[in-house]
Amino acid sequence: MHAWTFLSLVAGAAAAATTTLPQSAGSTSVPTAIPVSGSYDGGMKRFERNPSVCQGQSETGEKDAMFILENGATLSNVIIGKSQAEGVHCKGTCTLNNVWWADVCEDAATFKQSSGTSYVNGGGAFKAEDKIFQFNGRGTVRIRDFYAEDYGKVVRSCGNCSGNGGPRNIVIENSIAVDGGVLCGINTNYGDTCRISNTCQDDGKSCDRYIGNSNGKEPSKIGSGPDGQYCTVSGLSENC
Repeated sequence: MHAWTFLSLVAGAAAAATTTLPQSAGSTSVPTAIPVSGSYDGGMKRFERNPSVCQGQSETGEKDAMFILENGATLSNVIIGKSQAEGVHCKGTCTLNNVWWADVCEDAATFKQSSGTSYVNGGGAFKAEDKIFQFNGRGTVRIRDFYAEDYGKVVRSCGNCSGNGGPRNIVIENSIAVDGGVLCGINTNYGDTCRISNTCQDDGKSCDRYIGNSNGKEPSKIGSGPDGQYCTVSGLSENC
């Protein structure tokens, strides 16, 4: 690839992702998670749980999410505040359009689909001590034009779930990630893949590869970076 082509791809990635939390158009506080069937447009309001259910990295479950999406649902134009714990739970495939997390707490979103493709289009997340997206199901999650800041991993295939398996396919395109770790954590023994293109991570961190299990033990890390099979990268920049 010519140098000018590479630079133009990186510039395109930087232009695609918004890097600041949008100003909210008001706020809403609710005592329980909001269920979504079909489509829900939040009009860029900030959504909070009251009382707060955030317990840091303690696993709390679906009931402490901000939104629970039924199979095929679409959530658009919301800012999720720091008082929730589990962000968005997608019970099947889902689409997240311009969804922002001001403070992730435990996870920003959990994908539980048994097959098919879920989409994260635009948006961003801040202050994720561990992972932003948790991929527990199967199929594919496609993330594009996304911004991540101050995080552990952008997306992780579940490493030790009961009934664990795969494959889980992750695609990250035209996104920006700073002050954090790898873009993907995948389990190669389950055939997981991560494909990264035209994206910036300020330390050049792409993938961590693991041996997943279903017994709850900490999975073994077997390598980092692209390997040409499970983790493939094109147009990855460190100049975000």
